[in-house]
Amino acid sequence: MLALQQLMAEAPRFFTYWNMVFLGQAALNTLLVSLIGCVTGYLAGFAIATMRLDRVMPFAPLRVLLITWTEAIRRIPFLVLLMCVFFGFQLSGANQSLFVIAVTAVALRMSALAAENIRAGYEAVQPRQWEAAAALNIPPLQALFRIILPQAWKIILPPSTIHTVSMIKETSLVSQIGFLELTFAARMLNQRGFSALICFGTILILYFVISWSFSAVGRYAERKLVAEARQPGRSPS
Repeated sequence: MLALQQLMAEAPRFFTYWNMVFLGQAALNTLLVSLIGCVTGYLAGFAIATMRLDRVMPFAPLRVLLITWTEAIRRIPFLVLLMCVFFGFQLSGANQSLFVIAVTAVALRMSALAAENIRAGYEAVQPRQWEAAAALNIPPLQALFRIILPQAWKIILPPSTIHTVSMIKETSLVSQIGFLELTFAARMLNQRGFSALICFGTILILYFVISWSFSAVGRYAERKLVAEARQPGRSPS
């Protein structure tokens, strides 16, 4: 009850125009880092998963290297990966902004998660699909895009949504390098004299809205894929 009274008394002073602009900028930065990092990482993950296919890449040492990369990045905590990227840019002498560093760390993390996810989707498609394509002299990449991927998407999409939402939440860790995102903004407002309850309670709601929105988009895409798969004339996976 006391906490609620404190929150009500503090709210008019906290929810001012400039504080909302400040939080809005932090939320926008969170969205940009998440979207650009996840899209870039997913494209890289798609390339990694595709090059791991022996039908596409017959050179085994490269496939082993890509598998090692995927397994290593997946098992490194995101905060450790972020610090490696941060100090890696410093040691290389590359004068990059904190935004670029944050996006790079998110993209690296997402590339490994996406690669493993897409690999599982490829393997869920029955091998005879590849064999039928080879019997018809369809090149491997053409078979991948025209035959395998349309069947694999319904396996790939659900965990992709989960990974994306997870990365949105993990962007809170980029506050450790001083990048202005929601968690960093809450810490700054807390240091200006506002209570932790109202600062972190507000960004809790913002994180929920952002994550729920992405989850809703993912669920809509899943329903659409299922509905299309059930249409007459479509071949079963």
